[in-house]
Amino acid sequence: MQRQQPSDEDEDEDEDMTLMDTRQFPRVTFRPFAGPSDYEAMVACANASFSADDTGFFRTVPEVARDYASFTSCVPERDVWIADAGTEIAGYVRSWPWAQADGLQLYAQFAVVAPHWRRQGIGRRLHAWLEQRQRTQAAAEHPLAARHAHHAFVTQGETARAALLEKAGYTPERYFFTMVRPTLDQVADFPLPEGLELRPVQPDHYRAIWDAHCRAFQSHWGYCPPEEADYLQWLKSPVFQPHLWQVAWDVQTHQVAGQVRTYIDPTWNQGNGRQRGWTEFISVVEPWRRRGLARALISHSLRAQAAAGMAESGLGVDSQNGSGANRVYEDCGFVVDRRNCVYRKPLVPGPDRVAAG
Repeated sequence: MQRQQPSDEDEDEDEDMTLMDTRQFPRVTFRPFAGPSDYEAMVACANASFSADDTGFFRTVPEVARDYASFTSCVPERDVWIADAGTEIAGYVRSWPWAQADGLQLYAQFAVVAPHWRRQGIGRRLHAWLEQRQRTQAAAEHPLAARHAHHAFVTQGETARAALLEKAGYTPERYFFTMVRPTLDQVADFPLPEGLELRPVQPDHYRAIWDAHCRAFQSHWGYCPPEEADYLQWLKSPVFQPHLWQVAWDVQTHQVAGQVRTYIDPTWNQGNGRQRGWTEFISVVEPWRRRGLARALISHSLRAQAAAGMAESGLGVDSQNGSGANRVYEDCGFVVDRRNCVYRKPLVPGPDRVAAG
């Protein structure tokens, strides 16, 4: 992503909005991200919002600092907008772009408002800034894209956010399930297909594992071709826990046939009082599909999680997955726990001013 500096016109628009909103909300001013000094208040705001909406999410200052230092498609000083209540942050939004393989240019968003600051129009004003930022970015950075859209992932429980988006013209595009296996007892023994073997993951396997997963997902809805920066970031990400991964190799070709890249999130577990592992990044490449490989890998993954002290497991899945993944996960003991939604709205590029309201 090209890291452009805001133009003078952008700065004037931001100043106009800050002054306007200060008059509307005497206790709140609107401003850009100010750097690491904001992290503690941002985390407090986000966790209060997550708790009110029962999302299950939980963040810490070190995690946010790590993430903000490693973004590849977001410049926080330009793409984050904060509702500052003086002694605390009332809410904030973050924007970043990404593109589907079919050419659709998307502009994603993260948004939280602390529960005691809701129903005062703060979320609406933050969202208005975010959409303006995305329209301007579309015109400046992606002028040749044939199609553009605002994109928002909303978890079950974020009813206020869903209502705001629908009022702003967004419509549900796709539903995703969070599925949970409530215990790790009585894990079925699904055998590996003949001609495959599990191998302990070695550093010289990393690239092959990454590339195989990308190939397997090329036909999936919303696929975004990764860049080299994404691979390098993955190597340092908190979900990079190769000692837990289950990777099957074709013994003749020495190619990756399928994988489950299991991980454990200690922060999530601490925040939710659970011992949950995550059975995620599940993929099988042709010609090994529809031969029981995914079930076998998942059964190995569940046992690895139990051995690591976990008591349950979770995963996310596209509700309209065309490969029958939902049925596979049900066979492995998972049940639907949450129904989440991707909302989208067509975007027309171009600078704009947020109307007073």
